[in-house]
Amino acid sequence: MGRMNRKKKKKWPWIVGIPAVLLLAIAAYVLMVYLDFTKTVKDIYEPIDRDVSGKRDVPVVFDKADPFSVLVLGVDEREGDSGRSDTMIVLTVNPETNSTKMVSIPRDTYTEMVGRGFKDKLNHAYAFGGIEMAMESVENLLDIPIDYVVQVNMESFKDIVDAVGGVNINNSLDFKQGKHIFPKGNIHLNGDEALAFIRMRYEDPRGDFGRQDRQKQIIEAVLREGASVSSILNYKSIFGAISNNIRTNMTFDEMVDVQKNYRKAAGNVEQLYIKDGQGQKMNGIWYYIMNDNELDQIQGELRTHLGL
Repeated sequence: MGRMNRKKKKKWPWIVGIPAVLLLAIAAYVLMVYLDFTKTVKDIYEPIDRDVSGKRDVPVVFDKADPFSVLVLGVDEREGDSGRSDTMIVLTVNPETNSTKMVSIPRDTYTEMVGRGFKDKLNHAYAFGGIEMAMESVENLLDIPIDYVVQVNMESFKDIVDAVGGVNINNSLDFKQGKHIFPKGNIHLNGDEALAFIRMRYEDPRGDFGRQDRQKQIIEAVLREGASVSSILNYKSIFGAISNNIRTNMTFDEMVDVQKNYRKAAGNVEQLYIKDGQGQKMNGIWYYIMNDNELDQIQGELRTHLGL
């Protein structure tokens, strides 16, 4: 009996030690993710030359859960060219109503180039004056402050899609873009396919508005896949793709505050549509002329959502 008792006593340290080892491994993994994340955030952080938008009296305070806005610029950068912001999406986030409003601005919108004193296509603002002029021109157009900006290299956006293992979306239109064929229904897209999917607009009867919907689908799918368990286990590839292709003026501490105070709002996105304008040629160049009544309505809705 004494010998049997001694054998049982030898098993207990192993039984107790297994969960302890697992907890230690999980803690080490979480620490690695945290350290890599902080490094990634430092890599993508790019300050801009202003402390606060000219349309605000004081900066946004995340600890107070102030509503804020973000401009997402999808930039096509080519060798020897500063590039143009062919995708321009404005998000306003309100934690009190737990909601986010999203508006995609047609890239050919005819508006003032702030700082240049003339009007041109909105997507040219980035080429003329970089992120700052793009932000200020969008502010002037929508009559709201743009607090933060996220610049995405669209040519390499496919790397981010591939890093999360591709995306699943519900396609509402049969079409072909380049070498890629997109059947109607639920489809899985890799990085190259996702980039072609959001760039197509000429075969869509809704033109640029259909492209706006596809942009939203891909963005939501990337966020959804990025939060999945399989993507978390593949975090190094995701962080690497982010580091190479994204720049923002939001700091690490601000990102932590947004995650803590604005999570529910970010998960409830309402899309606003710019659809009542018309195309017009001036000096042989095609522009999109916004409908004044529709623009006034969108401006008012965004200002209300920001508590202005």
